[in-house]
Amino acid sequence: MDFDYVETLVTRCNNNDEEAKEKLAYEFKPFIYNISKRTFIDGYNANDIIQECYHSLFKSVSMYNSEKHRFVAYATNAIKNNMNDLIKRTKTRRSTEGSDALGLHDDVENDFPELEISTEASLCEMCDYEDLKLALKNLNEEELELIEFVFYKNYTVKEYAYLRNMCYSTAIQKKKNILMKILNNISLYY
Repeated sequence: MDFDYVETLVTRCNNNDEEAKEKLAYEFKPFIYNISKRTFIDGYNANDIIQECYHSLFKSVSMYNSEKHRFVAYATNAIKNNMNDLIKRTKTRRSTEGSDALGLHDDVENDFPELEISTEASLCEMCDYEDLKLALKNLNEEELELIEFVFYKNYTVKEYAYLRNMCYSTAIQKKKNILMKILNNISLYY
């Protein structure tokens, strides 16, 4: 590629010379075809990629400043950057748009949770709550303290062991024993 010839073509293109635009496109044709062969963009075919490359080429013609760069380097970087940008945009957009975003099928209504709680489910929850309250009443003060510390205050068993100055494995075993006691007390009600 003759760099000086390309520079004169760019100058002529800026003066709306259609013949210069065709010749410039012809000069970049091998580069653009090479890029398009090596580029895969989801949703774009080879012709779309070629079109995007030519679009980048002519956009770089309008933005080119001959005092700062050589046009060939400027245009090739612009085309490569546009391809990379397209790849990034389609990669992030694919998960939020199109067929990947929402898959509907015939019984989609069955997948949505019910907004209303059935009377039966509500009664079962109330019974479970009452059974748990009764089971907790059967615990001594030290056992209640561990349950409250871990399950209601959201501390860890490790923090409980440190606070009570006991071995971590002892605290774990204590927690298991308390939970078994609660489970056995709830089982007695059924």
